[in-house]
Amino acid sequence: MSYRKLFEVRPGSVVALSEIDSDFTGKHRDKAAAAVQMKRDDLRLGDLQYLLYAEHQRSLLIVLQGMDASGKDGTIRHVFGALDPQGARVHAFKQPSREEADHDFLWRAHIYAPAKGELVIFNRSHYEDVLIVRVHDLVPEPVWSKRFELINEFERNLALAGTTILKFYLHITAEDQGKRFEKRLDDPTRQWKISQADYTERAYFKQYIRAYEDVLNKTSTAYAPWFVIPSRRKWFRNLAVSKIVVETLKSFDMKFPPPAVDIGEIRRKFHAAEAKEDGVTV
Repeated sequence: MSYRKLFEVRPGSVVALSEIDSDFTGKHRDKAAAAVQMKRDDLRLGDLQYLLYAEHQRSLLIVLQGMDASGKDGTIRHVFGALDPQGARVHAFKQPSREEADHDFLWRAHIYAPAKGELVIFNRSHYEDVLIVRVHDLVPEPVWSKRFELINEFERNLALAGTTILKFYLHITAEDQGKRFEKRLDDPTRQWKISQADYTERAYFKQYIRAYEDVLNKTSTAYAPWFVIPSRRKWFRNLAVSKIVVETLKSFDMKFPPPAVDIGEIRRKFHAAEAKEDGVTV
């Protein structure tokens, strides 16, 4: 089963998030049943990211979006935690700084986009500028409504430059979110994550869902597709994201570059130096 095909929002389709089961786990009964596959995918992802860095011909941008408590941080920790930091970065998009606000809304996304050989994860992203600004009426509709086309062109430009883009919407319901917020309140190891905004923003859940549906319907393209990932079960969320990333990296058919030096000559010099140190004439 191709997880890409299963969860991809096909360009031109119409997404209704209320019709998507956040508790979907496919053929997997539980976390234990999927554990072997998850371990195999984790190892494969590490190998492929190393090859992406070594080949240095293309890049991968992963966008994570979702409601508060949908699991963006958890996905980064569990799916991408073992990546080689030489070729991987995470950038979290928060309220724009003064410098960022003085530029166009896509400026801060472009400066953090991946270079060749890099895998970059956006924890939230440039899509906040058609989400929170819309829900809270921070800019007028004639302004934010034009941003969909600008975002598509921005992502197309990255794709033409050799960046593959995968965008994941981590799908939970209002009920799922409420249960997770309640667990945070009762768990001392998670209370540090609580902010007042989490609970005030919950009142706008339906408005955010409508905004996200517009995002999914208007900005899922062949060069930068969206994937709606059922995320009530954290283990399945991690498995699905991992499999799509692995499937995509495998499709690159990457190869290690040839050595930049004469390996035979280096080998001869190395062996000669070792022999000399051991007192052997060569």
